[in-house]
Amino acid sequence: MTLPVQDMLVAKSTGALAGAAVGDALGGAAEGNTPEAIQRRYGGFIDGIVPPFLEDWRNARPIAPYHKGDGHITDDTLMTTALVDVYDTVRDHLDAHAIAEHLVPLLIGDKRWIPELESEALLLHRVFLAEKWLVARLHYGHIDPREAGVGNIVNCGATMYVAPIGIVNAGNPEAAYAEAIDVAGAHQSSYGREAAGVYAAAVAEAMRPGADVDSVVESALRLAKDGTKKAIAAVAEAATGMTDWRAGLADLRRAVAPFDTVGPDYRAPAMDARIPSRTKAIEELPIALGMLIAAGGDYREAVLGAVNYGRDSDSIAVMAGSIAGALGGAGAVPAEWITGVSEGSRIDVTATGPVIAAVARDVWAADTERAARVAKARNEYAGAAA
Repeated sequence: MTLPVQDMLVAKSTGALAGAAVGDALGGAAEGNTPEAIQRRYGGFIDGIVPPFLEDWRNARPIAPYHKGDGHITDDTLMTTALVDVYDTVRDHLDAHAIAEHLVPLLIGDKRWIPELESEALLLHRVFLAEKWLVARLHYGHIDPREAGVGNIVNCGATMYVAPIGIVNAGNPEAAYAEAIDVAGAHQSSYGREAAGVYAAAVAEAMRPGADVDSVVESALRLAKDGTKKAIAAVAEAATGMTDWRAGLADLRRAVAPFDTVGPDYRAPAMDARIPSRTKAIEELPIALGMLIAAGGDYREAVLGAVNYGRDSDSIAVMAGSIAGALGGAGAVPAEWITGVSEGSRIDVTATGPVIAAVARDVWAADTERAARVAKARNEYAGAAA
């Protein structure tokens, strides 16, 4: 049975955001580790919700004393949810100024349950240094929001939470790319900002009825620039024809390595890591797209591939999970994972989907009115010429 368009929009929006949150929670446990270390710790490949990689997680890494694993979402989902809240307030397209006016106040003034801290806290107290940059630059530094991302480390920080931009621009990858590039200017520069635009475009294409993995990758390659484009192409080539990601993890890493500045040891980045470059790319988005190709768009397999890849596994699984969830709808995300993550995180991971779907409908109505005004003006030019 074909769903009515309105129900389809809710289903695909929920699939995208619940799919991202579930991927985030599953990937959090493995973050920062190699596939070999992950398999040693868990007695094989991770195949669902698992406990923390480090048993003494409170003290093992004092700079990041977070309870990852056990179905806990991370900062990726916290930031995504905050961006949905901004959309729910503005109810129109966003730009860099909206980040300063609406997102930053949420970071510093709104206490929420933070699963990894096992307490209510400000979002600022959980987000990592690249996201604290938003507060330092926009709230304290009063920098022009369109330029505030310059100087920050170049990473996936702005990319990891822009899936809502793709939903609001469903079916229009070009518009999603442009909006995300504007929004991300407050947070990132260079290939970090570029990846945000391309990821939002990929989600926008995945939201289109009839989209598939091939059309998502084609949209990403059509819009991507410089090193981001080349990294996606290299990983896509390596993933094409791959029948099982379990045997292809090393191949995908080799494909993206020439474009990744972090280097082979994720916990000890290279001296020139995360600096602006036209020839480099973040690792997370190309690998996420590669997992989607290897999995044939299957949500479970794409997310498990991202989780077991290690390194920045939570963000890779967020990106793969949101695109696979948008393609397949809410039903593509395993119900037991939705329940486990919702219970473990004390958050309904399906709640934001209907919210952003309602916002999208309002934005589309405003877009229609704006387009009608433009058409009227252009028709008047045509009439004058006659």
